[in-house]
Amino acid sequence: MISLPITSATAILAGVLILLLTSKVIQLRRSGGVVLGDNDDRVLAKAIRGHANAVEQLPIALIIMGLAEAQGGNTPLLVLSAILLVAGRIMHAMYFAIHGTHWRLRMYGMMLTLIAQGLLVLTLILTILI
Repeated sequence: MISLPITSATAILAGVLILLLTSKVIQLRRSGGVVLGDNDDRVLAKAIRGHANAVEQLPIALIIMGLAEAQGGNTPLLVLSAILLVAGRIMHAMYFAIHGTHWRLRMYGMMLTLIAQGLLVLTLILTILI
């Protein structure tokens, strides 16, 4: 049996974040009586995109992380990637979930996400080659 503690811990945090973002969208839909779409509500549209972005970014990062970890990838790089990924996703989510949050949080969150994904790809490549 393969144990993936870094990927598992990261997946738990990612799952909680997606649940929170989903809850935010549901709450905004209910309060605005919106069943489908965003009803031209900018706050709801922003929350929907924040949720969608997390769902777009997290799965591929977790897949790459799991593959690298399963193949004995460099543990410090995997841990660093996990920390950067979770921190980046939280920062990014805060911009989308908390109305009035400064746009730079989104930018820095995405930057950390991309750095984490780049490190994960590099870790997987090095794991395959070595």
